[in-house]
Amino acid sequence: MKKSSKLFERLKAKKQQIAAKRSLRSYVWWYFMLFAILILLLLWVFQYFFLASYYRSARIRAVSRTADELIKDYADSSEFSSQVQRLAFDNSLCILITDSTGQLVESDNNLGSFSYFWTDVSKNYGYFLHQLKGDLGDDGTLTKILKNDFIKSQEIIFCRSFTPEGSDDPYYIYIEASVEPIDSTVSIIREQLIYITIILFELAFIITLFISKRLSSPIVNITDTAKQFAGGDFSVEFDERGYKEISELSEVLEKAKDEIGKVNKLRTDLIANISHDLRTPLTMVKAYAEMIRDLSGDNPEKRNEHVGIIIDEADRLTNLVNNILELSKLESGNMELNCCEFSLHDKIADILTRYTLLIEQNGYDIAFEPDEDRQVTADPDKLDQVIYNFVNNAINYSGENKVIRIRQINKPDCTRVEVVDNGKGISKELLPKVFDRYYRDEKYKRDVVGTGLGLSICKEILKRHNFAFGVQSEEGKGSTFWFEMPLTQKTPKKES
Repeated sequence: MKKSSKLFERLKAKKQQIAAKRSLRSYVWWYFMLFAILILLLLWVFQYFFLASYYRSARIRAVSRTADELIKDYADSSEFSSQVQRLAFDNSLCILITDSTGQLVESDNNLGSFSYFWTDVSKNYGYFLHQLKGDLGDDGTLTKILKNDFIKSQEIIFCRSFTPEGSDDPYYIYIEASVEPIDSTVSIIREQLIYITIILFELAFIITLFISKRLSSPIVNITDTAKQFAGGDFSVEFDERGYKEISELSEVLEKAKDEIGKVNKLRTDLIANISHDLRTPLTMVKAYAEMIRDLSGDNPEKRNEHVGIIIDEADRLTNLVNNILELSKLESGNMELNCCEFSLHDKIADILTRYTLLIEQNGYDIAFEPDEDRQVTADPDKLDQVIYNFVNNAINYSGENKVIRIRQINKPDCTRVEVVDNGKGISKELLPKVFDRYYRDEKYKRDVVGTGLGLSICKEILKRHNFAFGVQSEEGKGSTFWFEMPLTQKTPKKES
């Protein structure tokens, strides 16, 4: 009672933990909303803190490109003056080009009288230009930012030296550009950004709701179906509509459903078969025990006959229980193998001695068709059990033919053992089931009673030995059960 109470409490706590967790839909919604908020934050940060500096950097790059273009086009003297005017006008620049002595070669001013360059040149000072030449860097370029207090803006002062083709002396390009105040532009952009933020946030809210529902719905549907399946409804169908992963999950769950259905049916059949096989001998034991008590207790001949039947049925019960226990040990990996080398001829000959009485009294033709004898490595007792069960299975289903052959076939890398009968065979749809636990083909009359576990035990023994095995059969032509023992023996696998 205490254990069941603790189990109930653990299950209850587990359900509470699951109930406390968020759903996939809420997780997806939150992640998408956080993503949208992050994008909006980035937009605001760049607009508020980096717009002015980015604009200034863009103007400096434009000035540098203008200087490159002028140097490139300087050789074309016929078009150069108009090129200077066009560039100065298009980019609102003041452009001066001088020779090494400071004499103007070309000029154009689109900044008006507030230009540093134009003021210096118009007053014939030349001092400012001369100072810029002296401050050129190693790469022959200078860029400065000066504050123009009169028009409340910053001025980009650019100077670069170059040597024209056909000249030994350097020439100088001076470019001045105004970084116009963009406060009004920024305020317009920020006002627009407020509206954009509101619209984007509302759209993100709606879209994320839709996407989260779309993403989570297939999983929710599969979860609901899985709950019905867990409740024992094996008729459910897993919906594979949705994305690729859902289709793959549905396919896996469908296979799991089919396999669990098979296991459930096998379990039901197993219980029914075991119950039947236990009930029959128990009924016989009880009936003959009552007969001894009521009728044959004083008749030694009858009593011995009835006691013999009781002993036979008790042996049958013992055999069934032992087979179940042995199969359970094999499947759990608790049974150790004692492998050694032995003669395959001797092993099969020893097995055949057990069928002498059956051959003599029931007319069975059981014979060994040997190849050259080989020393094989295996657990001799377990291999004995495999061959013995294969032969018993052949006897059970050999029908009226009663011809059974044990064949040894030597191959370069292994030794193959086959047990062949000439019975009615097994249909193709039933072949995969013959090694299943408690499988029986009830269509055919069996001459020898068995437990239905022999082939399952054979399968587990051969798997533990790492031996290949199988069955070949065709209806109306009999069956061949086989296994192969490699010459280089692998270490039998151990169950974890």
